[in-house]
Amino acid sequence: MNILVIGNEANRVEMAQKFGSQHSYALAKNLAEQKPILEWAEVIFDFVSASAAHTLVIYDKVLVPVFLDTTFTSLATVLNTAKIKKQIIGFCGLPTFAGRDVLEVCIVSENDYQTLKEACEALNTKFSLVQDQTGFVTPRIICMIINEAYFTVAEGTATRQDIDLAMKLGTNYPFGPFEWGARIGVQNVVKILDAVYQTSANERYKVCSLMREEGELVNLPLNEGG
Repeated sequence: MNILVIGNEANRVEMAQKFGSQHSYALAKNLAEQKPILEWAEVIFDFVSASAAHTLVIYDKVLVPVFLDTTFTSLATVLNTAKIKKQIIGFCGLPTFAGRDVLEVCIVSENDYQTLKEACEALNTKFSLVQDQTGFVTPRIICMIINEAYFTVAEGTATRQDIDLAMKLGTNYPFGPFEWGARIGVQNVVKILDAVYQTSANERYKVCSLMREEGELVNLPLNEGG
């Protein structure tokens, strides 16, 4: 298949690693750059446009399946804002999650299930259809674990290295919480927890101040962040 990735080079690499060399890949940084290759694409993975829903109107003219990263919002919210006719499939595009064996996805209409099923069959990937909600399911769980690990360090209970080792040995996780946080991006973990807290008002999603400080440092310009 011809797979168009809207995002950055890391997104394209993760998709190529997931789906394999039997497919062809093209990369565009945003929707404006994708216009010349829309007719070429047989499926689209858009990692960036959920935050700019007004630009999604271009997809009304697209006949191929479109997967939109809605990790930080809900698919229904994006579609209502965009006011487009085409129904889009939401997926978890968070770093390390998009390339998993199972693609975590959501839809807003049962009519979209067949499109989702056929697209995933063509891509030879398993998928897990979950409720349309901010943070999906797996990212919520992993980000909460990372948050608790930061609380543990802030309290002086254990070191980061000890926590990572304990979680890998005790739960058979592929990464420890701090290793996973680094791969996802601390700023992304903070963003997910903040978004889920805003929609749920559940105290367990409140971000540890130590992690928030580290996330803010990541976003500083180099001459300010050290």
